[in-house]
Amino acid sequence: MASNSSGGDGGPTDLSAFFADLVRCETRLYNALNDRLRERHGIVTSQYEFLRYLRDHPGARVADLAAEFAIGIGATSKGVDRLERQGWVVRRPNPLDRRSSLLALTDDGLLLVEAAETTFTERLTELITGALKTSPVTAAAQVLSELRASLERDQTGMPTG
Repeated sequence: MASNSSGGDGGPTDLSAFFADLVRCETRLYNALNDRLRERHGIVTSQYEFLRYLRDHPGARVADLAAEFAIGIGATSKGVDRLERQGWVVRRPNPLDRRSSLLALTDDGLLLVEAAETTFTERLTELITGALKTSPVTAAAQVLSELRASLERDQTGMPTG
């Protein structure tokens, strides 16, 4: 059941309802994208996001992925292990720090992320433009971008491990 985070009457925003709406929307969008990516490419959204990040940030480390997605190093490393087992990612020694590896997409990983990006974009467009007009999407994107920047600047919600 959808909540009314705006107060409806122009009154103060119910931040608890806003939070619930935000999280439930994210979960439903993520699940719908998971379904489409799994159906067409045999991957889930988190794998797509890792692959896309690695494509766009050559030479990234596991720590870079963990910081970008605000998840623990251990969980990130396990996710990279799965991508590596599939032959989509390789770890190379980091010449500047022997304790870490640099990550790179394989040719198969690059082909996969390119194909999955089309599917991801098409499905996300269907889900969002089918529900909202352009101006509310633009306003929501701006608000969420500002909120994310503030949280990241203050390192709020970063995992401890």
